[in-house]
Parts: sequence; C-alpha cells; structure tokens
Amino acid sequence: MNNRKPLILVTNDDGYQAKGIVSLIEAMRELGDVVVFAPELHQSGMSSAISTSQPLRSRIYRQEEGLTAYMCTGTPVDCVKLALNKFMDRKPDLLVSGINHGSNAGISVIYSGTMGAAIEGCIFDVPSFGVSLCEYAHDADFTHACKVALRVAKTILDKGLPKGICLNVNVPQGETKGIKITSQTHGKWVNEYFQSTDGNGRDVFWITGNFENWEEDNENTDEWALANGYAAVVPVRIDMTAHDLIPELKKWEF
Repeated sequence: MNNRKPLILVTNDDGYQAKGIVSLIEAMRELGDVVVFAPELHQSGMSSAISTSQPLRSRIYRQEEGLTAYMCTGTPVDCVKLALNKFMDRKPDLLVSGINHGSNAGISVIYSGTMGAAIEGCIFDVPSFGVSLCEYAHDADFTHACKVALRVAKTILDKGLPKGICLNVNVPQGETKGIKITSQTHGKWVNEYFQSTDGNGRDVFWITGNFENWEEDNENTDEWALANGYAAVVPVRIDMTAHDLIPELKKWEF
C-alpha cells in the first residue's frame, strides 16, 4: 500500500511575496508536501515567455517540514522548467499556479503568466491548473479562492486530467454560489493604452483597456459565471491546431 503524500508544485506570476501565493501555499499544505518555485519579481503578462539571454538564479527562502520554497530570477515558465528539470526528485502529482491578483478569464488566458505556468506543467504531463481571483488589490481576501482551489485540487488528485489539458480557474470576489464548468468567453481587450507624456514631453503609453464581451448573454461562458457569482473552470488544450480546417487547407494551392 502506498501511503506517500501527494507532491504539489506551486508557482505564480505575481512574485513569491504576493498574498495570493502565500495563501495558496497554506491551502495546498492540507493536501500534501509542497514545493514552491516562484518568481523573485512581478511577472504578470509573461504568458509562456522563457529567459534565453540571461542565466537563472534561485535560492531557498523558506524551508520546514513538508515545505520547501524557492524564489527564481526568471519567468513563471522558467520557474516550472527549472523546478521539474533540476530541483524535484520526482514528478509532482499536481501543479497549481496562483492565486493570481486579477481575472484571467476570456482571452486573458493568452497573456497570463499564471496560465503560462499551468500550461508548462501540462506539457510535462503534470496535472495542472491556474487559479485567479477577480480582485487586483494587494491585500485582497483570498479565503474563498483558496476554498475553490482546494476543491479543484482534491478532485484532480482523485480523478486526474487528460493528457494535454489543464484548467483555468477564475473566482469572483466574495463567497461563491458554486463552481461552473464553462467555455472561454469570446471577446477581446479594447482601448488598451493610455497616452501621456514623460518629464521631457515625450509620448509614453500605459497598458489599460476594458474587455469587450461578444456573448454577454451566453450562460455557458466564464465571464457570465463570474458576473453571476460562480467560480468558472475552463479546460484548456495545449494543442492549438485547428484540426477542423486541415481538410479544407489541403485543397488550397500554396
């Protein structure tokens, strides 16, 4: 009989000191042994970026029974790659990325460093999910997001995930009505830059914008679920091939 505790790899994109990951670490310790490998600095919006021109450095910042926590100078994906290639003595049973400060619903999954890390775990055939709270405040309350993360983690440890699929979990502020399995909302970010000037009168551009929802009435989407008080779980496939278009493309002359 195997009584070995599950081994859980935790990472994020907000940096190792962010309240979201601090809360997540304590939640995951209820389920097994935890290894943390998180960025030293804020890495939001890094998607699946990796460091190619600079070496990576890491060090332990916290160690106690059932927990070893490293910080790394790289991106979220660097953290996952380095942890799995060099620092872990066995493949983890689960990878959890987050808890992100801010939503990663809809098209934001494309840009998200939180989900970039989860996707990288999926590439390594580790059951993985990213979890985000729809609140950007530094001192946000992650209590309910942790409860959702625990429920999702327990279920994945019990049932597993299909090869090539990870989960994008988003949680609204406050107590949730439940968890809905949804699709990614069709839409895009618009008005994405605010223009101002620096001290020398030169133009500078700050990232901003708002999400344009193309299917506000679709109750099967993550944005609808979040707007109505539900946590949203979207299965994400790492194979980006448009398989349905291949037969048509074969008829074209290139």
